Amino acid sequence: MAPQPVEVRVARDDDGVVRVAAPGTGRDFTLAVLDVAGAVLSWPVLGEPVPPSAEIHDVARAQQWLWAVHGERVAAAVQACATGRPAEPTEACVPVVPTALAADAARLGLGHWAARWWPASYLDGIPALQPDLLGLELAALTHQCQQLFDGSGEGVADFGALSEFDDLGDFDDQPDSRAAELIEDHLTALDPLIQWWRASAESSTGTARRLESVLRLIDGAADCAGLDGPELRRLRALLDRPGPATAPSEPGALFARSGGYALAAGEPLVTGGRLIARGAGTNDWRRYPPGLVDASETAVSWTARALGARRQFEVDVVAHGTAPATGAPLAAEVRVNDGPRKRVALARRDDVWTGRTDLDLPPGETRPRVELGVLLPGFDPGPGPDTGTEREAIRALVRRRLAAAARPDPYDTAPDSDSRAPFLAEIAADTDEDY
Repeated sequence: MAPQPVEVRVARDDDGVVRVAAPGTGRDFTLAVLDVAGAVLSWPVLGEPVPPSAEIHDVARAQQWLWAVHGERVAAAVQACATGRPAEPTEACVPVVPTALAADAARLGLGHWAARWWPASYLDGIPALQPDLLGLELAALTHQCQQLFDGSGEGVADFGALSEFDDLGDFDDQPDSRAAELIEDHLTALDPLIQWWRASAESSTGTARRLESVLRLIDGAADCAGLDGPELRRLRALLDRPGPATAPSEPGALFARSGGYALAAGEPLVTGGRLIARGAGTNDWRRYPPGLVDASETAVSWTARALGARRQFEVDVVAHGTAPATGAPLAAEVRVNDGPRKRVALARRDDVWTGRTDLDLPPGETRPRVELGVLLPGFDPGPGPDTGTEREAIRALVRRRLAAAARPDPYDTAPDSDSRAPFLAEIAADTDEDY
């Protein structure tokens, strides 16, 4: 069945930015975002695939990809809005037929979204994605989408403070700078990825074809950027002559994390005193970077105790499996009975971030109204509207994706051209009960 056209709206703001508005909206962690030449593209993660919305700040640079993503009519409408010629409209509704580059760009945006917002949780049974494996697939996709980028160092998903993708180093002026940076950052996963491909190369499955496609794109990106090294030389030699497989075909064994992640045994830390009340806080993912806190809604809890005349408030936050033992100034923000907000420093203890503070509570108070959230000072945008419904929708989406990735050959039911097809990191995710 031929792709059905979707209508988009093209208009120019007072500040000169030209917007291409596609159906579907989202906020914060429900949007995949990609910086491209002259513009920012965005897609809602929830719902059906749609053409990207675009905020175009440099129409001349954006024209290098605009026609291939949105089509000639949108490109012409954007140019008309930008020039503001009297004979041309400054606003238009234009049908868009999905293109191959649009699908590839959507997949790249979704991959960067997963690197930032994937809700890994021991409590919810959602495994983390192996970051180096995901990073190499993003390098391959970046090379595949190189028409979107120019030599200005753009092309990274804009997620506020995702340091892994912040610095282009020595590749800033090269045509495949972003892909080269990703390859160098995640090179440790290349040999296991090659082993996975060699173990499945004799089959004709969609997964085997996807593995070879990713590896060839990585090789092409490295060649364009002039990258070299033993791993890349090994890749080039094996792509020419694969040879017999020498590795298990189970990807989980190839990308297994060193050590395991399990919650600390024993009872929670008790400071004594009489229990007054306990409850749960809000786990707003927007208020801290990835890799610090378990993404479950039940990861943040509090206890109020009476120690003589004092009233002590204890905070427990379940740590993410990759959270650093020291050096992360994570904090909790506490508000009791509509009073002022108070910051409580958190320290890592085993697999829990903990902190405590004294609070003023009236004598006999047994049902304090407590608002509690976890944040990273300097990163935190501040408390916003409740997004619990959206967070639950993201968990449901991720569980569906993991279920699809666990099928014997996920690319037979979700072809490689599908922007929502599983990532290799999802196929290799550790979904056993010991996560």
